[in-house]
Amino acid sequence: MNTTVLVLIIIVALLLIAVAALGVVLSRRKRSDRLQEQFGPEYERSVSETGDRKAAETELQERQQRHSKLEIRDLRPEERDQLKESWDSVQRSFVDDPVRALQDADMLVVEVMRVRGYPVEDFDRRAEDISVDHPDVVRHYREAHTVRDASAGGSVDTEQQRHALTSYHSLVDALLGSTATQRSEGAPTDGKDTDHRSDGARSTEEHTR
Repeated sequence: MNTTVLVLIIIVALLLIAVAALGVVLSRRKRSDRLQEQFGPEYERSVSETGDRKAAETELQERQQRHSKLEIRDLRPEERDQLKESWDSVQRSFVDDPVRALQDADMLVVEVMRVRGYPVEDFDRRAEDISVDHPDVVRHYREAHTVRDASAGGSVDTEQQRHALTSYHSLVDALLGSTATQRSEGAPTDGKDTDHRSDGARSTEEHTR
């Protein structure tokens, strides 16, 4: 084998390696873009928590895969009406007993999820499953749940409780199938912290003042 042929072989081999490496980089970038679009602010939260973008993306993909195996169903009209009435009752009770109202709101979220087919035994698991379908409101769910727990110890003021109830309303709207809180199919998000509450959720805050 002469020197020219050997050089050509080396060049071709290097080009193939470069193409393969570029393919890996583009594939990872495409995965990152897809996950950012799907999860929005939840993507950034996961990256921040793990401190490792690759690990965070792997965990988010696992959420998607696990969620795809769930048998989530839409609510029947009579179920939706009954659960909506339950929410209205929770909202009315806030003025007289905010602590109890937040506890009832949290239990109502669990009940809606149970009826629709979500696993409901563990809070972290519930939040992760919700993040796949409703990434824009899951942060509010976590915050509301934290306020609910703190309220039991009497360390939360009424304004925080009112905001928590509004956050629960956002999630209940989403789980009941309210179009006001559904993400538009395929709609991109830049991950910025915007107000994704429904009109009904915002009215809750006004109603409880």
